[in-house]
Amino acid sequence: MAIVRLKKGTKRFEVTCYNNKIQDWRSGVEQDLGEVVGLLSVYTSVSKAQLASSKELKDNFGTTDQDWIVREILKKGEIQVGDQERARHFSSLRQQIASQISEKTVDPSSNRPYTTGLIEKAMVEVGFSIKPEKPVKVQVLDCIRLLQASSTLPIQRARMRVRITLPAEDGAKLIGRITSTAEAVEEDDLGEKTWTVTILIDPSQFRVLLDLVQKTDGRARLETLALAATRES
Repeated sequence: MAIVRLKKGTKRFEVTCYNNKIQDWRSGVEQDLGEVVGLLSVYTSVSKAQLASSKELKDNFGTTDQDWIVREILKKGEIQVGDQERARHFSSLRQQIASQISEKTVDPSSNRPYTTGLIEKAMVEVGFSIKPEKPVKVQVLDCIRLLQASSTLPIQRARMRVRITLPAEDGAKLIGRITSTAEAVEEDDLGEKTWTVTILIDPSQFRVLLDLVQKTDGRARLETLALAATRES
């Protein structure tokens, strides 16, 4: 169980709820209040089992309608999480971040991904701080930059393999700009009518290529084939 706390004036009001349901209720996924709260009761202190009096509710909420007040507290209150639950949440976030880093990066000497366990150890080594309020995707990119700058673990972003197909006349104009984004050219076929090129790029160059392709008004096609980093036998 979790506690949601809302301060009104000088008073603090609390309700109990199932910690795996409160976010669903706030996002609108869960509509049944009975599935969210433990008891339809308003407390001034859950830990001391002190229920709020009708006068306290009326003075601070303008009503004694407990259903409405509980909804108000759930909507606007701060979720209080115990130490164990907070530790589990941090552990889950750390594993998510490490897993995504493992998918997006490689050991540059072998071009193979690191295990999640090795990534987690490297995160500890550089002192990466998990921020529960920050999107995981943003934290993954932040952590990769920190690992590259400070970790003893050699690491680089996995390269993307992309194929571009476009009319030969456009290819003649764009060939220099397209190949300049590549770290390696795997295929380069300039025919009479079409030009097809397959290249490895740093993921940061994908937007550059996409902008170039879009300027051809639909005459070119950009395909993402795979991340170049794969576990090879």
